[in-house]
Amino acid sequence: MRQKMYVVVCAISLLAVCCASWANTPKWFKNAVKTSNHQLLFMADQLKDVQGKAYFPRTLKADGSYVMAKVQDWTSGFYPGSLWLAYKLTGNEDLAKEARKYTNLLEEIQYYTGNHDVGFMMYCSYGNALRLKPEQKDTEILVNTSNSLCKRFNPEVGLIRSWDFGKWSYPVIIDNMMNLELLFWASGQTGNSKFHDIAIAHADKTLKNHFRENMTSYHVVSYSVPSGDVESKGTFQGYSDSSAWARGQSWGLYGYTMCYRFTKNPAYLDAACEIAHFIMENRPSNKDYIPYWDYNTPDIPNASRDASAAAITASALLELGEYIKDSKLSDSCIEYAENILKQLSSSDYLAKKSENKGFILKHSVGNFPGNSEIDVPLNYADYYYLEALTRYKERKKFN
Repeated sequence: MRQKMYVVVCAISLLAVCCASWANTPKWFKNAVKTSNHQLLFMADQLKDVQGKAYFPRTLKADGSYVMAKVQDWTSGFYPGSLWLAYKLTGNEDLAKEARKYTNLLEEIQYYTGNHDVGFMMYCSYGNALRLKPEQKDTEILVNTSNSLCKRFNPEVGLIRSWDFGKWSYPVIIDNMMNLELLFWASGQTGNSKFHDIAIAHADKTLKNHFRENMTSYHVVSYSVPSGDVESKGTFQGYSDSSAWARGQSWGLYGYTMCYRFTKNPAYLDAACEIAHFIMENRPSNKDYIPYWDYNTPDIPNASRDASAAAITASALLELGEYIKDSKLSDSCIEYAENILKQLSSSDYLAKKSENKGFILKHSVGNFPGNSEIDVPLNYADYYYLEALTRYKERKKFN
């Protein structure tokens, strides 16, 4: 009898703690989670009527209809990844069901060598599946994907090739840093140092050649083959070759923070801190944390904002703050990320339920110079927003 009473008392106590934790959760955070849950399931319902072989919602057209991405598109993993992250935030099994359905559509990518973005495509989808609701094949699929990514590494150049188009001999973009997480994971999973060594080689040479004195990043650095010497430094999606493209800065911040997680190399931590310093010192105003699409575009303050760059930055800063020993600097990173999330969770950027065709955030920019995806929702903005909310919840210990 006493044992039963003890169990009941413990259950009541746990419930009380959970309720208290939820009661102390900020309203903006509650609304962000509820809205995200609704939007993703609303989108899943809308997609039932979308026909064809392009399965993944990427953005919206001017007429409000979906732009659907095929399996080989670099953004294909973000919608299933968002479903997984929202499931982690809410525990809603409907989200997990949809997440698994869209994740499995990507299985063929494990053998795809057509671009460097398989890390985005597969680690955001299968990687989250493996962490949250694993199935037997998930690990093998990700290891196969890692081997496919390694085929784009040229040991003479010392880097993973990004693109197979354009005038460049061997282009490497700052975005490519994000795909190294898959390789670090594969090294730990398999014990094969090949994956780790390639990731380190890429991170080191990128750090050497991609950054200016103020730690802003070039978008594209091209190398000569087979010498591996720098051929050119410039941009493809930024304002100019010498400008700081906003999303590029966030890729660099996230990439070197992640590399430090796996290696504990202080050079990576220093790089992440310096990139963070530039971002935080160059925000639009003291109370505005969403960057313009490029920090040097001449039409500021009338330039388009990029919510995707803000979301990536918030997620990266929440992790970076965990590694910085200086408590004042650590707190400033966490506070800055919190302010980004609050602003993204306001009515200025967070869509109303059942609007925006189910996308969560508004006002992102894909490729401004290419007149493509300007002031639209983007699936990767939603993904990193949800990842940032997840990291924020874990740090604050919200229930």
